[in-house]
Amino acid sequence: MTTPLGPGPEFDRIRSIAAELAGRARDLGDDAAVLPDRDGALVMSTDASVEGVHFRREWLSLEEIGWRAAASALSDLAAMGAAPVGVLAALAIPRGAAPEEPALVMRGVGAAADAVGAAVMGGDLTSAAAWMITVTVIGRAERPVRRTGAKAGDTLWITGALGGARAALVAWQAGHSPADDARAAFAHPVPRIEAGRWLAAHGAHAMLDLSDGLASDVRHLAAASGARMDIDLSRVPVSGAAVPAALAAAIEPALFAAQGGEDYELLVALPERFGEPEVRAFERATGLALTRVGGVHRGSGVRFLLRGERVPLEGFDHFR
Repeated sequence: MTTPLGPGPEFDRIRSIAAELAGRARDLGDDAAVLPDRDGALVMSTDASVEGVHFRREWLSLEEIGWRAAASALSDLAAMGAAPVGVLAALAIPRGAAPEEPALVMRGVGAAADAVGAAVMGGDLTSAAAWMITVTVIGRAERPVRRTGAKAGDTLWITGALGGARAALVAWQAGHSPADDARAAFAHPVPRIEAGRWLAAHGAHAMLDLSDGLASDVRHLAAASGARMDIDLSRVPVSGAAVPAALAAAIEPALFAAQGGEDYELLVALPERFGEPEVRAFERATGLALTRVGGVHRGSGVRFLLRGERVPLEGFDHFR
């Protein structure tokens, strides 16, 4: 069985792969694989970070590249409400790299793992034309939160704020150095493990991480749950780093933030009863903001609304 996926060339390829695998695969299409056991479930995911696609060496240190690769994979555990246990990292190292450079990448991987209470448990080394770090993460969850559980009447919420990583990317692509807070958002993302676990324990019906941006990822949540989702763009929490970047590009900040990827915040569907007392409890427990941005309805697809008018938005896709 494959979780229904939203539109886009990347996900057309996943559908094709799932069809080819047929009965040899199960539970494809979620943030992570789930293996039930007597104490809940093992939760596992893998993520690749490729030089020239996800980062450039002139932008980041090797340690930052390692951190970012591990944080991206760990974010999938956050989206399932899982507690990390272990990390494995496979490094493809450019020919001609200095002997100490793989250790610098792994210093970043190890720091990201340690920050969430996980250990580095193994990996692999090979040579290649460019850097590639593939990180596999293993966690545990008492009640894994999938993408499939959102129901009509639920409310949609986002942790933290969006757009900081996009602000850094726009600056680098224009040949400028990004502001410190924008650079930190891109180079040192924080997987929302504590937030995901809190939300799972307090009734989350469905959840995913915003690795490809709200404009893309909410479509997958809607498709997986078989529901229509409305997003009020005026409510989207915009990173302070994103505002000047958006204004300089003559883009409304909420649109800039909604179309930016690699923020690694969580989008979660919560029961209608979830309100201000629960928001305050979440913020006390995690130190993060939690912002209501929309709702779930009968039907299909996604509607983006700004000041009451529908807005067409496209998000990031690796193959578009």
